[in-house]
Amino acid sequence: MANKDASLHIFFFPFLAHGHTIPCIDMAILFAAKGVRTTIITTPLNAPIISKAIEKTKEINIQTIKFPSTDHTGLPQGCEHVSTLPSLHLLPAFHKATTLLQEPFEQLLRDQHPNCVVADMFFPWTTDSAAKFGIPRLVFHGMSFFSLCAYEVMRLYEPYNNTSFDSELFLLPNFPGQIKMTRLQVGSFFRKNDVEANRFWKQIHESEVRSYGVVVNSVYEVEKDYADHYRKEFGRKAWAIGPLSLCNKEKEPKTYRGGKEACVDEMENAWLKWLNTKTTGSVVYVCFGSMTEFRDSQSREIALGLEASGKEFMWVVGKRKENKEDQWLPEGFEKRMKEKGMIIRGWVPQALILEHEAIGAFVTHCGWNSTLEGVVAGVPMITWPVGAEQFYNERLVIEVLKIGVAVGARKWSHFVGDEDGDIKWDAVEMAVKRVMEEEEGEAIRIRAKLFARMAKRAVEE
Repeated sequence: MANKDASLHIFFFPFLAHGHTIPCIDMAILFAAKGVRTTIITTPLNAPIISKAIEKTKEINIQTIKFPSTDHTGLPQGCEHVSTLPSLHLLPAFHKATTLLQEPFEQLLRDQHPNCVVADMFFPWTTDSAAKFGIPRLVFHGMSFFSLCAYEVMRLYEPYNNTSFDSELFLLPNFPGQIKMTRLQVGSFFRKNDVEANRFWKQIHESEVRSYGVVVNSVYEVEKDYADHYRKEFGRKAWAIGPLSLCNKEKEPKTYRGGKEACVDEMENAWLKWLNTKTTGSVVYVCFGSMTEFRDSQSREIALGLEASGKEFMWVVGKRKENKEDQWLPEGFEKRMKEKGMIIRGWVPQALILEHEAIGAFVTHCGWNSTLEGVVAGVPMITWPVGAEQFYNERLVIEVLKIGVAVGARKWSHFVGDEDGDIKWDAVEMAVKRVMEEEEGEAIRIRAKLFARMAKRAVEE
């Protein structure tokens, strides 16, 4: 790709959720920087989000296709993005609605005939669509090689069925390293034999097998054993092209990753100004992504744990708590923590925050984008997986890379914890102190900086 070739044209088709769209936009920016003609396919209401993120990259086109109407989907008007769904229970209906994008997408393929399609895993039908026109399709999963291998192991061997009770550990068979998990940490669509979900995952698997290959937002040197295993054991053509977040070199693109209308001046006067008053490595950054929604009882336990740790913290609670009364906080918490903590209700440019020298630890849900951003920043992690492939990412962080500690999450759920206040305040306090104070934390910090250097070297050329 060193030689610029504007005759090469690639379609990028991200799934309509921040965790999928953001790295896909980064990938389009990366290819455009190499002189490749790139087009991002999306729907009308998502186009402004993307255009803001690629403002500085003139070589990228945005092509819109109409999202199916409410008559066909049963979704409320204007729900063209996962973040706009009034309830996460509507996710299955949203996935079903996206299958209706196939016809207009194929019309674009017919009209423009790109050389390649990079389409999200949640659009399994794009393999057949591209094949109709003799176009290779690359799959973008948005997850790690470790997780891709783990999913294959679960699908092929169903090792969770060999346990007698939910909390019994089982070894992942035909898997590098002695990695153990429990049945509760495996997706419920595996455990509960969810027919509809299993059918969908089967479609994803079959479309991947028939596709040209897979692009992975990862660093080969960080996941070498799992990248090799995925290619050799499961016979996939796969390329590690990350960390994609590092394609954004300047402050402004990092600020607008995700297309949020964040006011730079306002940020300068809020979180950045606050962080600038803190000493190096003194602040615990807490963020669980754009999808996770804890019950109020669990949020109170987090607050009590942060207070008990005695550490300074920045806690991003996301938009779902923006308009709520602050009953999810212990009484008088914000007043007591006025000097020590900052609570942000809404969205922040996470990559910018993580690279600030004041950040000393990252409490994360282990979504792959967040995990990789933590790796790139060299920040030790306190892992709190909730759903998706996050329990696999936790094992990678804790047992393979050894750059974090677990808070003790035990049960996979979709995006909301099943038990009220399942993780108690003292577990939060202990995890924070292990990373920030104890000798164990020093070893973790050293390893975290090592992997950060490795990640940055991967995109130097």
